[in-house]
Amino acid sequence: MAPIVALVPTVVWRLSPELLMALDERFGEPVDAYVNGSQVWLRPDGPNAEVIEWRLHPVAGFQQPAGASTDTLFSSCALAVATGELPGAPINSLWDGLEAFIAYDEDVEPPELLASTVAALGLPATAWGLVDHDGVADRWARSAGQTSIFTELLEQLQPHQSD
Repeated sequence: MAPIVALVPTVVWRLSPELLMALDERFGEPVDAYVNGSQVWLRPDGPNAEVIEWRLHPVAGFQQPAGASTDTLFSSCALAVATGELPGAPINSLWDGLEAFIAYDEDVEPPELLASTVAALGLPATAWGLVDHDGVADRWARSAGQTSIFTELLEQLQPHQSD
């Protein structure tokens, strides 16, 4: 018998300077940052004020730039992009893209999540739909972080890409 796969409504955006600036201007500092490069915001941006987890995903094989702090990596890169400076590392060597999903198992349909997250971020999404988070997490863990979570998400969302 095949295991039951839980599919999670998800919206994603490819990394760009515009995305970094929108996150900084609209959301501010991440509420959490991880040594694996992930940056996280938790905000009540759902269609009925459900909490959305916004996660900026690191590239496969993420390496913390020398001299950079886990807690200030996002803010230092956003400041550099905003002021036209060169960040300590190219942003596309740090992150692949942003994912948004309901944080606490509330029932929200993908089109509703798409509309509310696009409104909150102010940028059109790259793709949206349903993903198998557990499968993505398992493959990432088995590869010791050498796979791209964002690429895996895009592969699952392929039929619903919007760009």
